[in-house]
Formats: sequence, structure tokens, C-alpha cells
Amino acid sequence: MSTQKKLTLKDFETILKTEKANIEKNIRLIKAEVTSIDSGKDIGDIEDMAEIEINNTTDHAILSQLQSQLFEIDAALNRINLGIYGICEKTGKSIPIERLMANPTARTVVGE
Repeated sequence: MSTQKKLTLKDFETILKTEKANIEKNIRLIKAEVTSIDSGKDIGDIEDMAEIEINNTTDHAILSQLQSQLFEIDAALNRINLGIYGICEKTGKSIPIERLMANPTARTVVGE
């Protein structure tokens, strides 16, 4: 029978920093793609223009989502630095470790 390792604040900090690095990489890639789209690909016809517009809209939506995730990660890292990580912002109760494992950026206990 194996014992489940309890995650520490340092473990959560590592998880969050790793995810932050991945998101920042994806943001750079999408920004580069948006820049290449905006720089004026040869547009052959209306279908090409429509495809470029769809891709551009999709890229901006993904970029917005990634930036929101990055904001939440930075906020969680700040809570670690302040010593309040894992404390519900609404109730002041401890957020269960299982919730933090599922969502390391959680700010509240479930249902609060």
C-alpha cells in the first residue's frame, strides 16, 4: 500500500511557476502568430480574408484566456509570498488540499 505525499507550499509554488512559464510561452507564440497575421499575408480572395479573420479572432480569444490564467497564477504566487495561500478569501477557512491540487489558483472553498 502506498502513502499519498502531502503537497507543501513549496510544491504548489513549483507547480504554479511551471504553469506560468508554459502560459507565458504560449502567449509569446500566439502574439507572434497574431503579428504575422496582422503583417499582411497575401490575401487571394474573400475566403482567404474570412479565414484570416476567423484565425485572428480565435487567437485573440485564446490570448485573453491565457492572460486571465496568468493573472490568477500571479495572484496565487502573491498569496504564497504573503503567507495567505490556501485561505478562503470569503470565509477565512482553509481551502481543502484536494481543491488546491485540482485548482492551485483557487481563492475560495467550494460553494463559497
